[in-house]
Amino acid sequence: MALRKNVILDNVTSYLFMAPWLLGFFVLTLYPMIFSLYLSFTQYNILQPPQWVGWRNFFVMFVGNNQYPRDTRFMNSLFVTLRFVFVSVPLKLLFALAVAMLMNQKLRLIPFYRTIYYIPTLLGGSVAIAVLWRRLFSGDGAINTILRAIGFLNPPSWISTPKYALSTLIILAVWQFGSPMIIFLAGLKQIPHEYYEAASVDGASKPRQFFAITLPSLSPIIFFNMVMQMISAFQSFTQAFIVSGGNGGPVDSTMFYSLYLYLRGFAWTEMGYASAMAWFLLLIIAVLTALSFRLSGSLVSYGSGE
Repeated sequence: MALRKNVILDNVTSYLFMAPWLLGFFVLTLYPMIFSLYLSFTQYNILQPPQWVGWRNFFVMFVGNNQYPRDTRFMNSLFVTLRFVFVSVPLKLLFALAVAMLMNQKLRLIPFYRTIYYIPTLLGGSVAIAVLWRRLFSGDGAINTILRAIGFLNPPSWISTPKYALSTLIILAVWQFGSPMIIFLAGLKQIPHEYYEAASVDGASKPRQFFAITLPSLSPIIFFNMVMQMISAFQSFTQAFIVSGGNGGPVDSTMFYSLYLYLRGFAWTEMGYASAMAWFLLLIIAVLTALSFRLSGSLVSYGSGE
């Protein structure tokens, strides 16, 4: 009897310690998710009670008719975001891996250099950096000043030209390579040095060692970084909001999905439609993540013959 009482007491104590997390999960995560799922099937402008409209929000996204025209800006925001993700993520990972290999050398002041290279990741998502980026790539910004100094007479206003505006945000995303770089560096340090010694004895060149030893050994790290950076890229908002002036311009060339979702939900108070967009974004990320895991079987080596 006493033993059972002690077990019950231990369980109660455990749940008391877990209570703050459980409260946060149910109140701040699970309930808002369920409520937003309900809102995605309603017309809701925040000021009035939600009105059930069924699948109309999703119908407007993709099909539309004379009464409810198709939302062309939605498809444009989706295509802009996909271009951003599929260009910025590979470039960021390539750059991060290259810098990580440099930082893996036995040189003086390496800890200092690692810190310096990681700083952009800490600052890159801030409003201040986005404002600075907007100023750098403006018509009379530092980038054009340098270009004129070296002989380019009429460089474009990068953030005001639809052809180049998205590229400035891609460069900003790639500049924030510190987080995957640190993870790559940790993975590089786990590769036994004996592998490289044996390859050198067999006459393998440095490029051959990279493709035969480094890349296969790092494949789980590359896969992890790819999935995490892809999910993060789909949710990019601050940079596009600040650099474009909050409207996704010019000509919607920087209208990221999350920015358009924000405009529909908070600027235009169409919270039902914004909730539908949020759930579709969750579906996109889930499908691409599942597809990545599906395709990783033949590309990722975990060192156990798999």
